[in-house]
Amino acid sequence: MQPLSVWHKTAELPSFPKAEGDLQTDVLIIGGGIAGLLTAYRLHKSGIRCMLVEKKRICSGTTGNTTAKISVQHGIVYSKIMKEYGLSAAKIYLNANQAALDSFFKICEELQIDCDLERRDSFLYSRTYPKDLISEYRALERIGCPCDFSEKTELPFPVRGVIRIPNQAQFHPLKFLSAICRDLPIYENTFVREMIGTTAVTDRAKIRAEKVIVCTHFPFLNKHGAFFLKLYQHRSYVIALEGAKTVSGMYLDEEKTGLSFRSYQNLLLLGGGGHRTGKSGGNWEVLRKFAKRHYPETHEIAHWAAQDCMSLDSIPYVGYYSKQTPDLYAATGFNKWGMTGAMVASALLCDLILKKRNVSKYLYDPSRQILHPQLFLNGLEAAADLLVPLPHRCPHLGCALRWNADERSWDCACHGSRFSENGTILDNPANGNLKIR
Repeated sequence: MQPLSVWHKTAELPSFPKAEGDLQTDVLIIGGGIAGLLTAYRLHKSGIRCMLVEKKRICSGTTGNTTAKISVQHGIVYSKIMKEYGLSAAKIYLNANQAALDSFFKICEELQIDCDLERRDSFLYSRTYPKDLISEYRALERIGCPCDFSEKTELPFPVRGVIRIPNQAQFHPLKFLSAICRDLPIYENTFVREMIGTTAVTDRAKIRAEKVIVCTHFPFLNKHGAFFLKLYQHRSYVIALEGAKTVSGMYLDEEKTGLSFRSYQNLLLLGGGGHRTGKSGGNWEVLRKFAKRHYPETHEIAHWAAQDCMSLDSIPYVGYYSKQTPDLYAATGFNKWGMTGAMVASALLCDLILKKRNVSKYLYDPSRQILHPQLFLNGLEAAADLLVPLPHRCPHLGCALRWNADERSWDCACHGSRFSENGTILDNPANGNLKIR
């Protein structure tokens, strides 16, 4: 059974033509995942002439492989933001994500979208001493987020503590995006191989724009922004189980290597096995061993993997690509929370284009000063990786590639590019295929 998410199995996305000839637009959006599509939807609705290009099919990347939780609860995050940037910053982050959650319901109501959107409580649990969890709970209380703390869950193992935030949501992401994108100016199978100012050059088209928004998961322009130092990528895995006892809430372990639970119809979606791309770690077998132990009578009907961009301070990078590029924008680093993160990004980017005030602007600014140990570690690891004597080098910045036997791919630990066995690019920031000698 090949990896394929339940979302791709149960939804049909519209198809769009390939861009050809000389084209013009006010705003060009590069990248057809949820961030790009929501941004195009908002701009189009605001009367801005825009265009979106996607190098493959829309939603063919992380968006189609999400667990599709819509929540303001993003792991241990509010206590970190409060410590790093203060109480007001944590409140801004909460309010932005609450507005994002509300926007999903508003759009679904306006467009009468049937995408299995339903209210669910969100739970963050700890199986060990819950010191960080208690700090997170206190931070949530301070910023006025409705929540409670207990040791009660529906999970098949005991926990030492759990934070519940009520009235969050889950949905079918591709049914939702299929509905909002049908009338948008979209071009698929349109690979931007070069940017000349704000003009995108593809194999068959030249697209001139006043402004460009890069929503390509990992920003692909290395000349500006230094995203190759400010981001790293993380892989995680999901299996869909039929016959397992489902859960009424959405659950996540506070540990990055822990497990995630949610239901979709009669299926239990079990996630986890995460590790940094290019590094050794868990995979689907970790989930299958857990399922065999706790859900022995179940049947696996689908499995898939996702790759997420992680920022240095748990806050996405949304806004101007760099201080030197006033007409170039980016949205990335959603830290595994791309549903609310993308909605926040679309609202902020639209406000920047329309020159409207947005209180989240400075918190999400990609050029904000971040003094984080991971920043220096990313640089050191990349430099060290250049010296590793391995046969294949990533075409992005020359780091050594390691063979991933579980997924049969060549993976870059520096910045997360991945290539198939024959060298076809699977995940960026590399902007081309790998030459297999």
